Amino acid sequence: MRKPDVDHANPLARTMLAKLDYDQLTNCMRCGFCLPACPTFRETGLEPESPRGRIALMKAVVDGIMEPDQAFSNQMNHCLGCRACEPACPADVKYGQLIEQTRDAIEDHAEHGVAVKGLRSVLFKSVFPNRGRLKWVGRSLAFYRKSGLRAIARGTGIMKLFPKPIRDMERILPAASGKGVVERIGTVYPAKGEKIARVALFRGCVMDVLFSKTNVNTVKLLSEAGFEVVIPDAQTCCGALHAHSGEMDQARELARVNVRAFQEAGVEYIVSNAGGCGALLVEYDHLLQDDREYGESARSFAAGVVDVSKLLIERGRLPAFADANASEADPVTITYQDSCHLRNVMRSADAPRQLMQRVSNVRFVEMKEADRCCGSAGIYNVTQPEMAGQILERKMEHANRTQANYLLTSNPGCLLQMKLGVDRHGVGDRMEVKHVVDFLYERFAGAREESD
Repeated sequence: MRKPDVDHANPLARTMLAKLDYDQLTNCMRCGFCLPACPTFRETGLEPESPRGRIALMKAVVDGIMEPDQAFSNQMNHCLGCRACEPACPADVKYGQLIEQTRDAIEDHAEHGVAVKGLRSVLFKSVFPNRGRLKWVGRSLAFYRKSGLRAIARGTGIMKLFPKPIRDMERILPAASGKGVVERIGTVYPAKGEKIARVALFRGCVMDVLFSKTNVNTVKLLSEAGFEVVIPDAQTCCGALHAHSGEMDQARELARVNVRAFQEAGVEYIVSNAGGCGALLVEYDHLLQDDREYGESARSFAAGVVDVSKLLIERGRLPAFADANASEADPVTITYQDSCHLRNVMRSADAPRQLMQRVSNVRFVEMKEADRCCGSAGIYNVTQPEMAGQILERKMEHANRTQANYLLTSNPGCLLQMKLGVDRHGVGDRMEVKHVVDFLYERFAGAREESD
């Protein structure tokens, strides 16, 4: 559909008119199927807090009916971007693309203070895309944990100088490292037994600093299942945090780097173990659709992206999994928190559950509303702590009812958010939060033999 011929006086409105996909705006039928799927609408009951309401606001601005003000920008940034509305939408409206295009336009005209502008520049341009700086961050966090500085910071009250969301994250800080998966096991890892396929691991940026052990376990589990794994060292950050924060040009540049790196690897699949990363990787075709040089390569790249659980279930030669510390009479109880992007974008909700149910001496309990967002949403729990806290509280009510020994998930952001929930509720002595891959790897015979 042709865009409206409107001469906008407002600069933001002009930018939105140029950047938004008007066909997607007009595809919304206002049926309301998205309302019960939306976390912010469920918490507030307000129409503007729903996908339908936000699309109406976007269209009103583009059509020249409404002037976008700070309240408009705040409403767009209040969306978690979980995209639960998309599977619920009978018109297949690409809401995720619309909200990212809108935030991109907003960021073009945002008037950040010096501190915020500097922090965004450092994180988005200098840290996430740079392996050397990420390693430095990992080494610094590891030193902070091991040297006694953490105890000093807490004991002297220095942490009270930081905002509460930062204090919360510091409490649940995982064992960071300056050594990523490549430094630990190299760039090529052979398949055990007859090779099924040659695949590549997308190691991520935060994932390879805070959860490098999970990356290693992912490679070893794929190897046990019959896959040769390569880890292209030229790969970089996926760009998801950039895209969600209105830095689309930077996201596209990172996508180009990754497309080149994996194209040269000569692999059948590109494996992700982080739902948030995978959701953007699988949409590189859209991200680079207007790029003459990389458009075709991006389509091929996106078609090869798969979550590790789905690959293992559909093509893997799976080992036997069993919890050695449990029995059929006294099984370990586990539950699962869906990664929104894995479920709603990559559409891989069943595979992790199928894997978990293959473990002997384990009882799987489905958590009520496991498909609902936990409130992490990238850095949402830092930028929107009040709403994130409300959503997490509801999630923990359901998690506690399962009486699970392990709460499993498939995304680092979800993992940290659920760790925070367990910490706040004081149930860490009976409930441990783990990545699905780590839980599985620790429960197959080969892993037990390696640890003996």
